[in-house]
Amino acid sequence: MPSFRINRTVRHSPRQMYDLVADVERYPEFLPLCESLRVLRRQPGPDEGEVLVAEMGVGYKAIRERFTTRVSLDPQNLRIVAEYIDGPFRHLENRWAFKDGENGGCTVDFFITYEFKSRTLGLLMGTMFDRAFRKFTDAFEARANRVYGAA
Repeated sequence: MPSFRINRTVRHSPRQMYDLVADVERYPEFLPLCESLRVLRRQPGPDEGEVLVAEMGVGYKAIRERFTTRVSLDPQNLRIVAEYIDGPFRHLENRWAFKDGENGGCTVDFFITYEFKSRTLGLLMGTMFDRAFRKFTDAFEARANRVYGAA
């Protein structure tokens, strides 16, 4: 099953980065492949958190897919977990954690694992998804620089 993990230090605070990633409705403005994102439901989560059910539309050239995830926002521990509900995957999970960096700023830990239901779709979109996931942290850092300033 394909997976990808990156730990990266950025100049923004853990709270700023958490808030930016938690603002899922803004993803179509800057995230690779993301064409739409709609929050279908919001409900309180544990420890002052929130659980969202969101539908994301992704596309590349002529291929378009939609999938639904359950996004658990944990503002106390600065963690976000998205778990697959429905769509073209057999499995999809991604996790974010934000911690104080050694020299200031924030260490962002991003992990994703996924598997397409269809082998054909996996062959068509797999390489493109891998490339996009590797650019996610770049996209979020660039967004943080625009929102919070490039310090």
